Amino acid sequence: MLTIHHLGHSQSERIIWLCEELGLPYALKLYARDPVTMLSPPELRALHPMGAAPVITAGDLVLAESGAIVEYIVAKHGGGRLALGPDHPDFATYLYWFHFANGNLQPVMGRNMVMRRSGLPADNPMLVAVKGRLDIVLGLIEARLAKVDYLAGEFTAADIMSVFSLTTMRLFMPVDLAPYPAILAYLQRIGGRDAYRRAMRAGDPDLVPMLT
Repeated sequence: MLTIHHLGHSQSERIIWLCEELGLPYALKLYARDPVTMLSPPELRALHPMGAAPVITAGDLVLAESGAIVEYIVAKHGGGRLALGPDHPDFATYLYWFHFANGNLQPVMGRNMVMRRSGLPADNPMLVAVKGRLDIVLGLIEARLAKVDYLAGEFTAADIMSVFSLTTMRLFMPVDLAPYPAILAYLQRIGGRDAYRRAMRAGDPDLVPMLT
């Protein structure tokens, strides 16, 4: 059985959600952030050199990186579910949005968080540039979701990869999604999924999912 090592309020929620969507049995080990630094506790650093969540273990397997974990679980346990294969007409689209989550969306959110905490004036060119990049990223997602219900056309692991940055990550850096009605409608669809609700209750029972 897989063990999911989950740091509260982190992207490891993706892995719990994925297992719930697949009906895959798992054990869940919860870790709390350091109250001062908000970083991982020593127990996670002892488990994997990066000292970050998510990590999964199963026998001799110790695997980190949420994207790698999602791909591993889908390939090994998905039975063709939640991924689009090479013969599917939307295969390239699925790959694009799957990797967009950690390749663009989450890094841009992170850079905005750091820059906004730097104390720079609002008109600082670097801050303006980073904010502009976030506008582009959110605009791309908005345009896609104005056409389809889910990023790859149907619900897939690309959505599981993306939702954390649009929801829980805003605990650390507030972002107003009011200008993006298609994203907000998408988050309501996500919030209506039983597997998502089960995952959030299991991993972060203290958190009301940020779906608005």
